[in-house]
Amino acid sequence: MSNLYLGIDLGTSSLKVSLANLEGEILLSAKKNYPLIQLKPNWCEQDPNLWYQALLFCLDELNKNFDLRNVKSLSFSGQMHGLVILDENDNVIRNAILWNDSRNIDEVNYLNNIIGRDKLISETSNIALCGFTAPKLLWLKKHEYFSFKRIKKIMLPKDYLAYKLTGNFASDQSDLAGTLFFNVKEGKYSKFMLDLLDIKEEYFPKIYSSYEVVGNVKKELEESTHLLSSTKVVIGGGDQAVGGLGTNSLKEGELFLSLGTSGVVYAPCKNYHYDKLGRLHTFKDTNSNFFLMGCTLSFSGSLKWWIEDILETKDYNLETKNLPDEISNVIFLPYLVGERSPINDPLAKGSFSNLNSFYKRKDLTKAVIEGCCFSLLDNYLVMEDLQMHFSKAKAIGGGASEVVLQILADILGIKIDTINTKDGAALGAIILALVGDQQFNSLEQAADHFVKIKKTYIPNLEKHKKYLEKFKRYKQTYLDLKK
Repeated sequence: MSNLYLGIDLGTSSLKVSLANLEGEILLSAKKNYPLIQLKPNWCEQDPNLWYQALLFCLDELNKNFDLRNVKSLSFSGQMHGLVILDENDNVIRNAILWNDSRNIDEVNYLNNIIGRDKLISETSNIALCGFTAPKLLWLKKHEYFSFKRIKKIMLPKDYLAYKLTGNFASDQSDLAGTLFFNVKEGKYSKFMLDLLDIKEEYFPKIYSSYEVVGNVKKELEESTHLLSSTKVVIGGGDQAVGGLGTNSLKEGELFLSLGTSGVVYAPCKNYHYDKLGRLHTFKDTNSNFFLMGCTLSFSGSLKWWIEDILETKDYNLETKNLPDEISNVIFLPYLVGERSPINDPLAKGSFSNLNSFYKRKDLTKAVIEGCCFSLLDNYLVMEDLQMHFSKAKAIGGGASEVVLQILADILGIKIDTINTKDGAALGAIILALVGDQQFNSLEQAADHFVKIKKTYIPNLEKHKKYLEKFKRYKQTYLDLKK
């Protein structure tokens, strides 16, 4: 058997491990779900030990068909922003507080309004959001001081798995960029933020680029993982940065759309660039270069809610087939769990408006899809306001159906390409593993080799003009409900 490579995708609801050969062809994947822990409204936690158990399960499953002793290296795509804390004995102190947890509204308001948005942007390139890691630490200090004082290591979700496998305390710039204690522009921890958090820098991991090897699988784990101690562990990156790599969106002028539970608009920048109003995030990619990103909290999440919870079916094809061709007059706001970019309003609410007994089931389904796509347009227009212009985009994710992609192309007014996989994060992690094993000279070379355009959706420009008019009503609806 030739050399094998693993891409590990640590998601919010499951962990997926994809096994690939030297050509980047995914031979087999294994997946393990795990629960969210929601003790109170707006709380969202997970037990990090379940991530590691899920990893071992997936490795067991893959080893039934392929000898994992042939794996030369592995890497990660990880859910961002989650707070994992260990004590002096490397025990997990409490459940990880996840990216979609918004218990820390008071801490976010303190950071943005007392410390000040301008100061935060100068130190971290971003304003405070409930999802980011630093406000979680402030909440912990205020509400669980005993746990806070026990902290000896602070890490992000994927870094916990890397630490379990290697024993090396490491992270990467793409993931750290979403913490609000990392200086994105300078690529190092912000002393100001660490002092504000009252935490020593030694409690934070060593910083790498996503493609760098941070160690090897520990000898004592060979039996439980089926991997050899010679297997390289490449640190990997935050899920959106790895998705950007997996779609070959690495150069300025390219645009990447991730249509998962959340929705992401991702634009690489040749030079350091930020939004002084804090509407978009400035992060680092897998090459430790810059990108601007807008993230909406409920893209496919809204469609899932409508079809599965309200319509009580899982037949997405049937529900989205033969939708009305005309633009719906119903307006849907997809703010079912608040909203992140660009309005940064955790208290925003979802809604239908302009309802009439004339409208039927398919009219409302189309309105939901349009509302989800408007949330991405909201971020796209901020990028245009920052003098970033695009003629096309690449799209991946579970929400990237033909119906959704055509409506999205019409709404954005640009071409949208799909590529040879919907799972850009898995492919990105595999590329990182291959580059870490020195099978390619650069991430660009590997991405050019593996990523191919599959289909292009052409916008209807007449519909685009009408959608821009409807978008104005969409924005006004939010402002009216906020009063």
